[in-house]
Amino acid sequence: MKRILITGAAGFIGSHLCDRFIREGYHVIGMDNLLTGNIKNIEHLFPLANFEYYHHDVTKFVHVPGRLDYILHFASPASPIDYLKMPIQTLKVGSLGTHNLLGLAKSKEARILIASTSEVYGDPLVHPQKEDYWGNVNPIGPRGVYDEAKRFQEAITMAYHTYHGLETRIVRIFNTYGPRMRVEDGRVLPAFFSQAIRGEGLTVFGEGNQTRSFCYVDDLVEGIYRLLLSDYHLPVNIGNPSEITIMQFAHEIMQLVNNPQAHIIYNPLPVDDPKQRQPDITLARKILNWEPTVSREEGLKRTYEYFRQVVTPA
Repeated sequence: MKRILITGAAGFIGSHLCDRFIREGYHVIGMDNLLTGNIKNIEHLFPLANFEYYHHDVTKFVHVPGRLDYILHFASPASPIDYLKMPIQTLKVGSLGTHNLLGLAKSKEARILIASTSEVYGDPLVHPQKEDYWGNVNPIGPRGVYDEAKRFQEAITMAYHTYHGLETRIVRIFNTYGPRMRVEDGRVLPAFFSQAIRGEGLTVFGEGNQTRSFCYVDDLVEGIYRLLLSDYHLPVNIGNPSEITIMQFAHEIMQLVNNPQAHIIYNPLPVDDPKQRQPDITLARKILNWEPTVSREEGLKRTYEYFRQVVTPA
């Protein structure tokens, strides 16, 4: 039985990865310090013989007994509200945490996949974003702690690959959504769903002309699974290229929730907020034979069913 360590295991994406690798017959070791994760996301796995959980901060020394075949590094605050509140922890998990896990992978002769992000492109001057675009990032702006942590994470991962010959993989994740997102995590989809369900104002920043491209979590997990098992070591975009403005997205959410009290309110655009986000997934199609299969209409229906259970109407 292959053994895999997944950091950030109690988070939104990490918990779905745990489920997937359990289904694939792996022995899964989940690790999380629950800074932003929720133990409820993985407690259904606790009775399983092929699942272990370590409550641990990966910025400290990481030790896992026994053989390891793979490591997925998904530990990190991942929404603006988190990394603005926890800037130092965000930088540390991307730097010290990644360094610790690369060292663990080297000692175990394991393949490691690190979770990077479309935020490495910053507020892009190229559209859609391809992997060979170097980005437009403000390193000292309020979002810089996350953007630069992930850019450093990619750099040190490539250094371990080049210098030590370590088997590494890098996924650049674009906006992803689905069940188990935190209601109050500050990202647009949980905010819109919770506001619409409560009959509040859906907060649109600026005029809502900025675009995003939303990928359902099952599609993302499939792309990550294929990338881990591939022979490709350079960064790969995984996301849904179906682009939509935030204003259009707000209206889709309100139509789905159908709460007559829901309405739109406007706030100033945050500093360094990206104006466009759309992945070029040509490489993923070519290397992984992957592309998203869940439409936004279907994905939002599934996600709404989750938020109906966890959000209390006003």
